[in-house]
Amino acid sequence: MIETESFRQVCNFVKSQYPNKEFIPLHAPVFNGNEKAYLIDAIDSTFVSSVGEYVNQFERMMCSITGAEYAVAIVNGTNALHMALILAGVIDDDEVISQSLTFIATCNAISYCRANPVFVDVDRDTMGLSPDALEKFLIEYAEIRDDGFTYNKLSNRRIKACVPMHTFGFPCRIDKISTICDTWNIALVEDSAESLGSYYQGKHTGVTGKVGVFSFNGNKTVTCGGGGALVTNDPEFAKRAKHLTTQAKVPHKWAFVHDEIGYNYRMPNLNAALACAQLEQLNVFVENKRELASIYKSYFQDQQIAFVTENEGAKANYWLNCILFADADERDSFLEYSNENGVMTRPVWELMHRLPMFINAQKGDLNNSEWLADRLVNIPSSVR
Repeated sequence: MIETESFRQVCNFVKSQYPNKEFIPLHAPVFNGNEKAYLIDAIDSTFVSSVGEYVNQFERMMCSITGAEYAVAIVNGTNALHMALILAGVIDDDEVISQSLTFIATCNAISYCRANPVFVDVDRDTMGLSPDALEKFLIEYAEIRDDGFTYNKLSNRRIKACVPMHTFGFPCRIDKISTICDTWNIALVEDSAESLGSYYQGKHTGVTGKVGVFSFNGNKTVTCGGGGALVTNDPEFAKRAKHLTTQAKVPHKWAFVHDEIGYNYRMPNLNAALACAQLEQLNVFVENKRELASIYKSYFQDQQIAFVTENEGAKANYWLNCILFADADERDSFLEYSNENGVMTRPVWELMHRLPMFINAQKGDLNNSEWLADRLVNIPSSVR
């Protein structure tokens, strides 16, 4: 009874942040800017597919926001991650180190390359890949061979890339991860799908590694329904990304010539028009979300429920706010109560190493990942 009363109080407080709504979604889009005007303009231009001025504008805006030299508009975040791994040189039977506590898209993209995921643990405070766990794994299982590449001594496969994730918009310790990857000649691909508007040590997420990716899915801080972006400071990466994502078509006035296997991955101009209008409001959205996080933090301190906050040196966008319960039973009880009482909440994703596709993947000690998976709940985090 005490537990139910506590859950009722939490749900009522969440509802008080979103008055006049019977149902509180986890993260709803907000369209308060130039979205309709830009969409109409794009339609009137007749350039509604992957060629259009809004695609170009979107890429310029992403460079301005992230500080990257180049940005490539891509149809969604998963495809952006797939392209990033291709650019990083991941091929059949390579290994890619990532975290088990991630969304399925991370491992799907690795699988599209016919590569093998290897899972290391996360840090509890960032929920992102742990540099200590990464280094421990490499010291124990990896070696650099005469060709300059790192190989897994158990599988004899090349470890070509590492994909840390800025989970729920909270930056991981990307500087330390980058140093480790450089030491072992492993390409660093940042999964920044959830962290647009997040910074670590004054640098925007996604620009520390050779390439970073973002998502603009319907539930993200900034959305265009479906969309993604790849950012890089490498001009050859950017050039190749644009070529491959446009079916590897060789430019010509009228001939259809393709010089390698390509992909239909470019973002349509209609989506880009919506994205540009949303990006204009990014700073407002992030400040609104950070204000909500501050309110939640104060409330949950009084309730003696752990609330996840940004780590030192980080400025998070608080895409999804997170609270932690004592154990899986208490977590499930709250999930059941809140979702039955008009407040949408969700646990963290099923850990990747527990899914049937990846159950045989090599993994390190995943104690922190499992600890978080048993306790973490996302609560409503929409811009108000």
